Amino acid sequence: MASMQKKNFDKPDDVRNFDKGKVEVVTLGGVTFGRAVLEPGWRWSTCVKPLVKTKSCEAPHLQYHVAGTLAVRMDDGSEAEYGPGDVSLLPPGHDAWVVGNEAAVIIDISGMVNYAKPA
Repeated sequence: MASMQKKNFDKPDDVRNFDKGKVEVVTLGGVTFGRAVLEPGWRWSTCVKPLVKTKSCEAPHLQYHVAGTLAVRMDDGSEAEYGPGDVSLLPPGHDAWVVGNEAAVIIDISGMVNYAKPA
């Protein structure tokens, strides 16, 4: 019989720091959750791209936006902004950046397994 499990982002399994941000990761039942804290001035193409060395973010994301505003531009040129209370589904092939002077805090339930790991 399976037992209940509990983890807390205050004691994550892994922490990945990068310029102007970090991702804290916990895995339960084969699902990896990530909490991203992205400071004003953070942009994927300048803060994470140098680590992963891909043209754009190749991680698919299913996210709940807790605080701040995140703008996303897909490789096809389409753009959207996400803020507190929004849930977003972002396929691979995008850039993203923090809008304004408040940190963006995001809970991701699909794209953080390898996010921001050096190539």
